[in-house]
Amino acid sequence: MSPTTEKTTPTAESALRVEGLSKTFTVGGMLSRRKVRALDSVDLDIGTGEIVALVGESGSGKSTLARCVARLEAPESGRIVVDGEDVLRTERRRASRAYRGRVQMVFQDPFGSLNPVHRIEYVVTRSVELHGSPEARRDPRARAAELLETVGLDASYLDRFPHELSGGQRQRVSIARALGAEPQLILADEPTSMLDVSVRIGILNLLGRLRDETGVSILYVTHDLASARYLADRTVVMYRGRAVEGGESLALLGDPVHPYTQLLLSAVPDPERSGSYDPVRRAEMRREVERWLGPEHAPRAVVRRTVDATSQHWVAEPVDGLA
Repeated sequence: MSPTTEKTTPTAESALRVEGLSKTFTVGGMLSRRKVRALDSVDLDIGTGEIVALVGESGSGKSTLARCVARLEAPESGRIVVDGEDVLRTERRRASRAYRGRVQMVFQDPFGSLNPVHRIEYVVTRSVELHGSPEARRDPRARAAELLETVGLDASYLDRFPHELSGGQRQRVSIARALGAEPQLILADEPTSMLDVSVRIGILNLLGRLRDETGVSILYVTHDLASARYLADRTVVMYRGRAVEGGESLALLGDPVHPYTQLLLSAVPDPERSGSYDPVRRAEMRREVERWLGPEHAPRAVVRRTVDATSQHWVAEPVDGLA
């Protein structure tokens, strides 16, 4: 069945807990003092065996959050808790090899994430040799072939170079490389956005199957609301570095409360909607979003209000008390 119709119920144990994560970038050159707040006190929780989608427009902070969890960016404040351990406190300077094995990332660009001078065998076996179990390290090529079978490729691909593969095949190799580390959490940063539409559903089905078969947790970063609804158990909406609404995907995207989520959904093609969406109404919705969130550069703790406890649906409280 598709991930929408049958989803694994996550355990109460958290695979990842992010608390109050903040990140600011300096833009405009070496002498510039202009700051951009990419993350503003973000909280996020992913249960074991759960897929959580992080959605929002470009610049909302989705990928920055994933890169901070992967320890590719250093947040200024907050906590990243994995296995009950605050890794920003215990591994201050850089992530340990053990952490790199537990948390793996699949990047957006399958053409740039694989070294073109190495065969696929090296790409996958390197992950196995660094992070795999002792049994897997005894015969890394055999393990690599097994991983390729898992992602829908046969062992003959081990002897090929990345330029000999299509975009979808390269992304499958990237997923196999991540699985070689036997992670408990995969950070999938828009893994289908650079692929042909015809192969995207295959990657989504693969991620859903891997969760069902291995119990791995997945943070799925995307701007595609349809794929979030299809794949993810829960969806969290981000805007200007803040998490503004979250809950079970079907419930949240079926009946959004926050005006920004409503604005995103209004841009999604809907065969049941007659005509194009009213641009005047869209402008009104954008102004409502600005009133709801307050000034762009004003830091503010996001206060959550429960909409529906059953579906875990919550929404950020408006700044000026709008209902």
